[in-house]
Amino acid sequence: MDDPITRDTTVDALERRLRDAIIDGRHPVGALLPPERELAASYGVNRTTLKHAFVRLMQAGLVETRHGVGTRVRDFWRLGTAELLPSLVLRDGAWLAEIFEVRRQVGTLIGELAARRATARDVAALRQQVAAVRAGGDADQVQLADAEFHRTLARATGNRVYLLMTNTLLGGYLPVRQALARPFQDAAAAADRLHPVAEAVAAGDERAARRALEAYMTDTEGLMRTTDGQRPGREP
Repeated sequence: MDDPITRDTTVDALERRLRDAIIDGRHPVGALLPPERELAASYGVNRTTLKHAFVRLMQAGLVETRHGVGTRVRDFWRLGTAELLPSLVLRDGAWLAEIFEVRRQVGTLIGELAARRATARDVAALRQQVAAVRAGGDADQVQLADAEFHRTLARATGNRVYLLMTNTLLGGYLPVRQALARPFQDAAAAADRLHPVAEAVAAGDERAARRALEAYMTDTEGLMRTTDGQRPGREP
């Protein structure tokens, strides 16, 4: 029998334990999970709590529930999408290195294309987001404003797929952003890193946009990887 879960974090803790059990293979792909009543009893929770955890697992693409059949583990390595990233990052911080790699590659492509296609309205929106970063009252506000800058940059490409890809990458690490806050503790410095990107796009200079984004990615990634000894990964 699994250890009972403390009542103060029931849904979060239950989701985490079930998620780890599925990814570790303790509930194999294709297998039905135990009946709800049995599973709830094994964790010391009620069925309502279990259903809430199931909803989160379904949203992450780990399970599917069919009326009259039960809840089955999906073949998430074959059918899973980037919606799984937040769950994987929370479980194992090593995923961040792979997110950073894609972030660098996709981010520079987006910057080049934005420099080629941005309208005057896009440029104004980018400059407005730089100002929003500079005006952030704390690291969390600055980080969220920084994320919005990258959405605005992706929107400036005129390609909606890049915007969705940007949302996916942001979704991979924003859930653990408190452990990645060092680049955003100084609002002015954070804005200064973005300013050259916005101005390169404004000038229509693709090479300058790429260089500015490479510098941004290198600086922020380096700071994120050395954040105050805090390492995103398996939750306590």
